[in-house]
Amino acid sequence: MAGHSKFKNIMHRKGGQDKKRAILFSKLSREITVAAKSGLPDPDMNARLRAAVIAARKGGMPKDNIQRSINNASGSDGANYEEVRYEGFGPGGVSLIIETLTDNRNRTATNVRTAVSKNGGNLGASGSVSHGFDRMGLISYPATAGDADKVFEAALEAGAEDVSSTEEGHEIWTATDGLHEVAKALEPVLGEPEGAKLAWRPQTQVTVDEGDATQLFKLIDALDDDDDVQTVWANYDVPEAVMEKLGQA
Repeated sequence: MAGHSKFKNIMHRKGGQDKKRAILFSKLSREITVAAKSGLPDPDMNARLRAAVIAARKGGMPKDNIQRSINNASGSDGANYEEVRYEGFGPGGVSLIIETLTDNRNRTATNVRTAVSKNGGNLGASGSVSHGFDRMGLISYPATAGDADKVFEAALEAGAEDVSSTEEGHEIWTATDGLHEVAKALEPVLGEPEGAKLAWRPQTQVTVDEGDATQLFKLIDALDDDDDVQTVWANYDVPEAVMEKLGQA
């Protein structure tokens, strides 16, 4: 366990503004439905579904909407979503991994390619950038869960592999096959997490200047505005001074 690493958040940016609320709910609903179809429609018996329900609650999704999304998994008239991953590069040579849930691969591929190319990036072949990331489990907690020492000790006891704590919160990293066991072990100590999911952790980071950061954030926002895009992972590092100047700090 590496301890109190200085590793910065891997930049999965999800719009929290009111105007993106409907898009966010659509993404959360899809994940719940797909998770429910992948196993039992019971969050206590289906680890992926439990994580999806936790994320939906933290995102402010009403309880009725959550249950409706679970029920859709057993309905014959519901859409069948498949998971498709795209890889490519953004401004400044930043590596991008774009995870989608889609019922129309042609539409999604066109929309993703357009968003990337219009904002200074380009898509590559499958595997073109994922070799520079580690597939791991990621459990997120707000800063209110406790100080860095408390979270580190809890994570160590639970069997996690690494912890990153900042003023904004805590990221606890696990092996992929240990994600939900570690998350369950943490709850009695730290409470329910903000999220627990499989993630892509970059092995190295690319520092981007103000110009590239501006364009990169536009690219990620364009992807986030697409209902089919679930998560965008990237390996960028933006200096604090630039983040403050761009109003992203």
